[in-house]
Amino acid sequence: MNPYRSYRRLPSLAGVCSMADAMKPGLAVEQCVARLKRYHYAFKRLHHIFTARITAEPIYELKMGFSLHAHLCAEHVTALRKRVGEMREPPLGLGAIPHPALEVCFDEIVAAPGTEELLLGLYERALPALKASLEKHLADTNPLVDQPSVRLCRFALLELDDMLKFGAATIASLIDEPVRQKISGWLALLDDCLAAAGGLHGADSPIGKTITRQFSAKPYQYDGVPRRDERFPDPYNMGVNAEFFLYDPKFRPQPKTLMMFYKRLREIDVPEMMASILAETPDKPWDYYRDMTRQLWDEARHAMMGEVGFANLGIDWGRKVMVNFTWSLALNTQLKPIERHAVLYFIEQGLMPRNGKRFEWEVGQASQNPLAALFQDYDWADEVLHARFGRDWYLKEFADAKAAVQYGDKCWSRVLMGWAEWRAQGLTQHRNWWPDLYRKACAHWKIDPDPAVLGYATTYESVRADLKTISASA
Repeated sequence: MNPYRSYRRLPSLAGVCSMADAMKPGLAVEQCVARLKRYHYAFKRLHHIFTARITAEPIYELKMGFSLHAHLCAEHVTALRKRVGEMREPPLGLGAIPHPALEVCFDEIVAAPGTEELLLGLYERALPALKASLEKHLADTNPLVDQPSVRLCRFALLELDDMLKFGAATIASLIDEPVRQKISGWLALLDDCLAAAGGLHGADSPIGKTITRQFSAKPYQYDGVPRRDERFPDPYNMGVNAEFFLYDPKFRPQPKTLMMFYKRLREIDVPEMMASILAETPDKPWDYYRDMTRQLWDEARHAMMGEVGFANLGIDWGRKVMVNFTWSLALNTQLKPIERHAVLYFIEQGLMPRNGKRFEWEVGQASQNPLAALFQDYDWADEVLHARFGRDWYLKEFADAKAAVQYGDKCWSRVLMGWAEWRAQGLTQHRNWWPDLYRKACAHWKIDPDPAVLGYATTYESVRADLKTISASA
């Protein structure tokens, strides 16, 4: 028995672990780094899968969940890259594929043909395997000598648990046993990939398996056409110009909060568009993808702020608000990735002056709606951060800020919004849904509708969201 005692029985070893645990052999640096690189690879591939599937996934809640999970994965990739760099690893070799079978596993998941396969591949195979690998790392490593890695694993496990809870609830709601049985062979393929790689962590003895690609036999191609579920019955509708109403001084702040909730909820299309930039822009420094994914998640949060705003008023937004996808559809199908980023930067710069995000916050404050004020306070803070991302990753491509803004304006002006064409094709009648929404809100507020507000009917037919005249409308 070891007689060692700390001074007056104080916690030894800074409370990191017991003396007995600190005496176990643990992982050598080379072994530790090999495993960290595998976790890094898994998180990086998961980041790509979550991001790449946002746009074409029709279910709103999944778009939001994928946006968050992409952000979390990006943060853990960043932390693991830093840790590997601390462990005698120049060059880091983080672009290498740890094992061919792991590559097939993640290729199969990103290429999954439907939502059901994607969910099961992510939340019942890849993420549980990553969780088990991190738990094994904690069990195998010396908690004192490898404390920085232990810390990263512990934080990652917290968020993996959150992701897995979301996945389990989603699968329980959307997938029944016949669907599961139908794709059982494909799920077995993912199991075989993990076994052939010696587990995701690589510490097990590899089990010889014949790996034959199924969904990924044809390389995955990003789908940039946004899709929405049945709560978006009129996604081409551009019949209510929110900005024109919001900036009109004759209207009071209270009804303007409805337009701000609409503008926030409509930001679903920003993750749909930003996902296209991330998916179609290779070979950037990792920090580019981390920052852009943080912005993508922020924009998803903003959409959910609008959802909460309407729910707080007892408004069924799926029936009362026609949330369109025309912006993400047009940018994704008509512009190159750098041009999409240019439009994004142009819009962000327009939100920085006093009549931008600060104005929306002031409207929220004046409305006496605490949620509107709170949402706009954080929305404003996020946009300031996003403007910095734009300076860091977009502005450097130009000689000066003026040229960068002008290019963004030019790109947006080239985008064809098919107002008349969409109506002629029967895709929308650009119905003015505003009066119904306003009446419903007035009933909640217990006030009579203002006739001037009720009669608002300005559309996006000839005026862009930044209030500039549309010069290239189809």
